[in-house]
Amino acid sequence: MGDEGVVPEKVAWVLVRDGRVLVTRNHGVDLFYFPGGKREPGESDAETLVREIDEELRSQVDPATMTHVGTFETRSEDDGRPEFRMICYTAEYAGPLLPSREVAESDWFGYGDRARVSAVDRMVFDMLRDSGRLN
Repeated sequence: MGDEGVVPEKVAWVLVRDGRVLVTRNHGVDLFYFPGGKREPGESDAETLVREIDEELRSQVDPATMTHVGTFETRSEDDGRPEFRMICYTAEYAGPLLPSREVAESDWFGYGDRARVSAVDRMVFDMLRDSGRLN
């Protein structure tokens, strides 16, 4: 049994402050993404988010404060099947929000920066704007 038909997933952190949202960019890429990453075998969403944010931004997400923001999917233009799924949460945190070695930079984006993020992240930007949380 292979991974055929399995949709790649990312668990992402959506941190909004003063009408702007935290994004990160990895080395060697131009687009920014919401911090987070892929689940390791056996991990829950909370465990994934805690581990990824510690690895990427040296901060500790409080899993007790995690709130599901939404699940967003990009779909194939050919057959409409899901290509990628991002499961988004807000959560409180402690720590510095300092990019680690795997992250080239972090920034705070408003809606005007939407073109600088990936397709699935743009869906979240739209949702945040429509809900009045993103300037």
